[in-house]
Amino acid sequence: MEIQQETCINESLYDVLVIGAGIAGEESALKLADMGYRVLLVEKEPSIGGKMILLSKVFPTLDCAACITTPKVSETARHPNITILTLTEVEEIVRDTKNRFSVTLKKKPRYVVEKDCTGCQECEKACPAIVNDQFQFNLTARKAVYIPFTIANPRVALIDIDNCLLCGACEKACPSNCIDFTQKEEQLKITAKSVIVSTGFKLFDPIQIERYGFGRYKNVITSMQMERQLAPTRPFNNILRPSDGKVPDKIAYVFCAGSRDHTVGNPICSQVCCMYSTKQAQLLMGALPMADVSLYYINIRAFGKGFDEFYEQAKDMGAKYVKGKIASITEKENGNLILRYEDIATGKVTEKEHDLVVLSVGILANPGITRVFKKERLETDALNYIRQTDLLQSPAITSIEGVFAAGTATAPMDIPDTIMSAGAAATETSSYLARLS
Repeated sequence: MEIQQETCINESLYDVLVIGAGIAGEESALKLADMGYRVLLVEKEPSIGGKMILLSKVFPTLDCAACITTPKVSETARHPNITILTLTEVEEIVRDTKNRFSVTLKKKPRYVVEKDCTGCQECEKACPAIVNDQFQFNLTARKAVYIPFTIANPRVALIDIDNCLLCGACEKACPSNCIDFTQKEEQLKITAKSVIVSTGFKLFDPIQIERYGFGRYKNVITSMQMERQLAPTRPFNNILRPSDGKVPDKIAYVFCAGSRDHTVGNPICSQVCCMYSTKQAQLLMGALPMADVSLYYINIRAFGKGFDEFYEQAKDMGAKYVKGKIASITEKENGNLILRYEDIATGKVTEKEHDLVVLSVGILANPGITRVFKKERLETDALNYIRQTDLLQSPAITSIEGVFAAGTATAPMDIPDTIMSAGAAATETSSYLARLS
């Protein structure tokens, strides 16, 4: 991949500030930039691309997620009307008297000079400090100086200063002398005529459901950990269970882990769990033809175009769908897991042994951005998603004039719906800017 360098701030007035550089933020930014508007795209992570760039394939077509996302990421990075700031968070947004927003940004240091870094990873090889890799969802380790993942953009190293030993090994190994430990956190001030909030979602942490044993039993993993094992940029060359590195023979999926559950504060359906689990089941049966894949569900919600056919295809391939809510998971001495559940078909309480359990975790709101708006309140709904004031006719409009919302910042949704939501936000923003002018 061609090395992409992050653009530096060279002006203070932008037509649009887009907060969050996942697929919704990228789509909104590209559409507005193509119209000629100047866009500042802000992302708190070290790479743009959001969660989609970490996925294996998309349902129901099983197209490669990275093959779809990477060209979009490159197009966003190269667009002359888009300025990108990664490792940057919005601290404050205040509307001034001219119908413009004064924005305060906090940019964290990489401790690497972006324009000089070639992405060679020599610093990474030399670094002696090893910590869990959050981009592989703690399945493997990384160095304290690292490039987040293979197709990260910008492909520029950064130093995890909290885990750095300050030994100077990376500095000595760097051929372009781009390591700079003197970098400090920066505060940037810009002005924007409009704002798009595309801050995405949070994944439910299943440690809250004690009966599933996540965090206690090594072979109970989340769906995103399985997703990373199936992705092209995966940490291993095979599907392995964490406790002993064995290839699993009997894999179980537990649906609605953190969705449709009042006890954990998320009573609604996350919309994507049934289908991403079905997708993973199909990929697993392709990668491990002899494996037994069982999926424990309450209801199958295959509501989208081609979804029901996709679900039926998984059953035809040999996936076993069992209607029943899991009551508890217990661990045997060999690391295998016993699932106790009521089989709705027979009405009996049943136990079944599996050697790997995948929790199909749900989607939660990510409402932190609402706190940065001063003097005006960005309203949220009962579940902390950004409230859409005109849901049917103009779903991108929020409670603040000139502020629009895109993607899963407003509700759980799949990738096509997120793209449509981003398009709606771009359209509403362009209409607003046209009225201003």
